[in-house]
Amino acid sequence: MLNVKGRWALVTGAARGIGYGAAVFMAQQGCNLVLHARKAEHLQKVLDEVRSLGVEAHIVEAEFSDLNQVSKMLSEIDALGIDIDIILNNAGIQIAYRTDYLDTPASDYEESFKINAIAPMMIVYHYLPGMQAKGFGRIVNTTSGINLEPEQAGYSASKAALDKVTMDLASKYNGTDICINLADPGWCRTDLGGPSAPNAPESSLPGVVVGAFIENKISGRRFAAADFYGLTLEEAVVKAEKEIPVFTGTVGF
Repeated sequence: MLNVKGRWALVTGAARGIGYGAAVFMAQQGCNLVLHARKAEHLQKVLDEVRSLGVEAHIVEAEFSDLNQVSKMLSEIDALGIDIDIILNNAGIQIAYRTDYLDTPASDYEESFKINAIAPMMIVYHYLPGMQAKGFGRIVNTTSGINLEPEQAGYSASKAALDKVTMDLASKYNGTDICINLADPGWCRTDLGGPSAPNAPESSLPGVVVGAFIENKISGRRFAAADFYGLTLEEAVVKAEKEIPVFTGTVGF
């Protein structure tokens, strides 16, 4: 299992829900953090918590529907002189549930694609050259299990797009120490998942972060958090490396 102590991870959507839990989990392993949210003030709680665990941490803000803000955020991180080793692309939006799905507006697709697909890939493309130069990196893009629901077309289409570009890119790095994979946290009771979701946010761990700890140099896998619930991190890594195949289809979005 990879030792992340002293490394730097960028966690997007870290102010609450899955991202919050992932950030605290990484800090518990000794990983330093750059924490992102739409507004910096939303990050104070998680910033205090991870620093109390003895790691270094910085906060950045960006509204991912504004791609200029994404570029500005990346420049601000660069200015800190931080070498990002791990990306946990958690931030996302479920823009609407359209009961009258034939009236789905184009804006659902526009906003969903910017936030759920384009912004995370801008982040990935920004940091991959540095990862290539040092021969190391871990990228985990958060996907979704939503399937066969035209009521959520903008969201599911944007996640399907993220799945596709992630897996295509992963094929170029398979066998190297730059591991690019997907994580599906499951339907959790978060601001995105809503109060009726069957799973607590805590159930996403360690599955949603297991891709940051693998060492067998395999990219292109989809880690479903439900497959790892109740396991220790060490057990989860063994399962991920031995039992999860390379993702070859679109089983859910």
